Amino acid sequence: MENIVPYLSATSTILGLVFFVGIVWWAWSANRRVANDESAQLPFDLPDEYKKDDKKDQS
Repeated sequence: MENIVPYLSATSTILGLVFFVGIVWWAWSANRRVANDESAQLPFDLPDEYKKDDKKDQS
């Protein structure tokens, strides 16, 4: 059983690296460009600041 531990460790490291590279490749692919651009603009679509209404004027 002790002989298999290094192989399991190496296998899990390689699988983790493959998944990481796959996610990075998917995120930077040309098909995701429109979605990434829309997501990048989200903070700028918010109002500049929150304005509090005077509650005295509403009464």
